[in-house]
Amino acid sequence: MAVIPVELAGRGYQVHVGRDVIDRLGSLAAPFVRKSRLVVVADTNAWRHHGERFSQAAHSAGWAIALYEVPPGEGSKSWASLQRLTDWLLEQEVERGNHVFALGGGVVGDLTGFACAILKRGCGFIQIPTTLLAQVDSSVGGKTAINSSTGKNLIGAFHQPSLVLADLATLDTLPEREMRSGYAEVLKYGVLGDRAFFDWLQHNGSQVLARDPEALEYAVATSVAAKARIVAEDERETTGARALLNLGHTFGHALEAQMGFSDRLLHGEGVAAGMVLAARYSARRGDLGDSDASLITRAVEGAGLPSEIAALDMDTDGAELVTHMLHDKKMDAGTLPFLLLRSIGAAYLAKDVDLKDVAAFLDEQLQAH
Repeated sequence: MAVIPVELAGRGYQVHVGRDVIDRLGSLAAPFVRKSRLVVVADTNAWRHHGERFSQAAHSAGWAIALYEVPPGEGSKSWASLQRLTDWLLEQEVERGNHVFALGGGVVGDLTGFACAILKRGCGFIQIPTTLLAQVDSSVGGKTAINSSTGKNLIGAFHQPSLVLADLATLDTLPEREMRSGYAEVLKYGVLGDRAFFDWLQHNGSQVLARDPEALEYAVATSVAAKARIVAEDERETTGARALLNLGHTFGHALEAQMGFSDRLLHGEGVAAGMVLAARYSARRGDLGDSDASLITRAVEGAGLPSEIAALDMDTDGAELVTHMLHDKKMDAGTLPFLLLRSIGAAYLAKDVDLKDVAAFLDEQLQAH
């Protein structure tokens, strides 16, 4: 098992990565449990697959469980869901010194984390991510949010978990498409800041996707460590360092929005296509070599992820996709910074991007192939 520290001033925490981490719940979570009952918010599917094992671990430690189940899907990250959850947490008499357990993917982690950020002006929570995407991305770093009619994750707060338990055994039941979607975020860490990890994934990515225990633990632990370093440097995304984690997301979120934030395009699939677009746009500007852009495209395609937006069957054009981008959280004084590349492993924040040029570029991509 790997243990990765997230070093924040006075508020650091640990991420435990390995198989059967849930079975060690009693010892790992004990410092954060003040009552003999765990308050648990779980994705319905995650609880169906992993609830029995979680319950056994809790009961072995002498803890009862109060359970709130959340329907899977982005639809649960809404005002209505947030209200229902916070009302329930208040009924459970959750106090500021208590910790709520979030078991599931990014939706449950985001929703629960935001509820805990605002409940009685802040109570603790523990992340138990059960998808690859959540284990390497959303469970670490303290970004919590719900969606609005305007866009994704636009209403939220920075609220760090007290502990993250990434049990790789939970990925055994993850559908292949969800596994590939999560892999997009793993690949992202190599593309944005670690050429050696990118090269390792070129040789070992198929083993990660096949859930080989050793390869999977290395990939998840390396990804978490990369995110932990960036979060420690720029927790609230004020210096530009943390913005690097959004590589592929400005383009990807626009694609997701055009698809109605639906299962037509999963988040990781949008990020994968967005990374290809970021690479190709970087090459168009003369920042990135065509060979590196091609390598990124092949890495995405090799993982079974979408690389060509012309194949997504979207009835849209570049101008409409750019309109979606205007709701991006990185907008500042009317300017939208873009995460672009100088080479594989060297991302940077470009603040001089002409959105009309982006629209023209997207029109070309939509008509390609």
